[in-house]
Amino acid sequence: METLKTALPYILVSFIICFVIVPLVKKIGLAIEAYAVENERTVHHGKIVRIGGIAIYAAFIITMAIFVHPDSTFNAIIVGSMIVFLGGLIDDMFDLKPIIKLVFQIVAAIYVVFVGHIQLNEINLGFITIKSMPIIYFISLFWIVGVTNAINLIDGLDGLSCGISFITLCVIGFIAYQMRRIDVSIICLILSGAIAGIIPYNFHPASIFVGDCGALFMGFMIACLSLLGFKATTFISLVFPLIILFIPLADTSLAIIRRKANGHRISEADRSHLHHVLMYKIGLSHRNTVLLLYFVTLLFGIDAILMFFHQKAGLIMLIILCFIMWLFIELTGMIKSDFHPIIGLCRKLTGHPKKSANAYFDANKIKEE
Repeated sequence: METLKTALPYILVSFIICFVIVPLVKKIGLAIEAYAVENERTVHHGKIVRIGGIAIYAAFIITMAIFVHPDSTFNAIIVGSMIVFLGGLIDDMFDLKPIIKLVFQIVAAIYVVFVGHIQLNEINLGFITIKSMPIIYFISLFWIVGVTNAINLIDGLDGLSCGISFITLCVIGFIAYQMRRIDVSIICLILSGAIAGIIPYNFHPASIFVGDCGALFMGFMIACLSLLGFKATTFISLVFPLIILFIPLADTSLAIIRRKANGHRISEADRSHLHHVLMYKIGLSHRNTVLLLYFVTLLFGIDAILMFFHQKAGLIMLIILCFIMWLFIELTGMIKSDFHPIIGLCRKLTGHPKKSANAYFDANKIKEE
């Protein structure tokens, strides 16, 4: 109870600030016509302001100024997050080319790695120890840019990126607290409170979107905090952030594989992300799709916590969750409609599941020539 009482001010102050600021941001967005553009991939209708990330960012910075006395590391995070946030905000207002947005992210990542020293230590995989600094720098930069984009790419439904980021930060903060990284826990509490402050406006039906400025900022912060919280050298410590961020990272990886497999550019958007599949192939409602992805994210978060306390039990749970996810990917044709190696093997060995013209899942349909 004492821990909860200590944590409450960090969450509550940032929540209130964000909650109060959002209506002002909406008015500003309407005045400058910073609307989300409707196209063939969007699921919203009407003029919805897309710069809600300003409220999250402002609440975070103000609360940090109130409670935290930053050192060089956290100063670097503030500067890096500002670079990413500004890049996203400019894109929300003027639609930057993807390569320009990527430049903002790379510059921010380089700053926090080389100025703030936010990076992995030597990596002990058991059979080999990686001490080469160029390799460590590359992995750290790749992680920061990758997670930043993963959160942005999953920002396709009302409240999705915010809810997943909130759950992720809570899990990172909890494990960091158990590792006695109180500084990381406090930052997680402040940011999760700010994100919670916009969720009532951003959940379906949303009256404001976080935009690239919000999604990129959340992704960048999660990437940096996960490096700070889990920068121990052991392999199992490196697994924690991968488990916690399984949904956005898996969705991003599948998008890259899918686009390459179908001869499309990696930057070419499509309607085959996980949330699109749940809505358009499975038939879930907008709200239920988001809630289901919250639940799955929470399951992986629980698995990360379980693995922290009991590695064997956590590993068993992880294998089960990954197997279920892989079956879902094959059944729904998330990579290609004819890519289903495990189901195909089961079909050869047992004759099941059988194919039919009116099968519910793509993997079981008889393809018309």
